[in-house]
Amino acid sequence: MSLIKWTPFADLEVLQKEMNHLFEQFSPARREQLFGGSFVPAAELTETDTAIDLKLEGPGLLPENIDIQVTADSVAITGERKSEETKEEYGVTRSEFHYGRFLRMIPLAASVQNTAAAAEYK
Repeated sequence: MSLIKWTPFADLEVLQKEMNHLFEQFSPARREQLFGGSFVPAAELTETDTAIDLKLEGPGLLPENIDIQVTADSVAITGERKSEETKEEYGVTRSEFHYGRFLRMIPLAASVQNTAAAAEYK
């Protein structure tokens, strides 16, 4: 019978590697691979006893470039953030902003009266 040396921190190292891999999936470079480099606005959903509130964060989006469709069980938001025209007066321009068309389908946990849905642009 042979003895196996137990290293208690080896399991923690494996866990750390797995967590690092998980967080790498959400890095900006990985996000570009998943969404094709296009703009995808962040969403926040809160539910109360009487309403479901959905906030969409879309800096640079104009109201005329957004379309919202509400069904009984989901919200579909389509839009486009158009790139701005820039002048290169001082050499190189670097931009990490994402532009383009997007579609967000957000499922709702409860059935809603889609005819009573309202939207507000701020």
